[in-house]
Amino acid sequence: MLGNPTRDRRAERREATTREILDAAWALAREHGLAGLNLRDLARSVGMQAPSLYSYFASKNAIYDAMFAEGARQYLERQSGTAMTGDPLTDLKAQMRMFVGFCVEDTERYQLLFQRTIPGFEPSAESFAVSVEGLEEVRRRLASIGFTEPRDLDLLTAVGTGLTDQQISNDPGGDRWLRLVDEAMEMFFEHVSRRTRGRGRP
Repeated sequence: MLGNPTRDRRAERREATTREILDAAWALAREHGLAGLNLRDLARSVGMQAPSLYSYFASKNAIYDAMFAEGARQYLERQSGTAMTGDPLTDLKAQMRMFVGFCVEDTERYQLLFQRTIPGFEPSAESFAVSVEGLEEVRRRLASIGFTEPRDLDLLTAVGTGLTDQQISNDPGGDRWLRLVDEAMEMFFEHVSRRTRGRGRP
């Protein structure tokens, strides 16, 4: 049986090479740090000369942008896979355990997505839109339990990144701050619920 005559082998090869470059970029970033990503080393790791990389990515920041978009999509997949029960506090705990766990399992991905680690790098509008989608889902879930003020989301994200930073900085590979996630969510839930009731809202 003949193969698919509409198959674009050139596009498939380009996609495979792009994938190989991104995988190598992540590997080097995890070895040397995000800011230590070197195009010469990256090209060598995929068997090409450094100028050849520009056939696939217009600049070093374009590589970071592709990595950012990939990490943001991975977060969305993890987020959508977090089962919700309908109990507000239980779901808050599950969401925060997912977030902190996602972040600490890959420090370089966390730094790229949630910190300004690379001087001069800003994600493109297309890549950033993927990240915003994840934040908007958190906003919707908060609103579903009556937490609609912007500072509710600000406080939640501050707690999440604070726990993450402490875990990565002071107990890498451990769970000292991971164990505090549920307690932190209980405190957050009680605090925001009390403030919401004080404003006469259910």
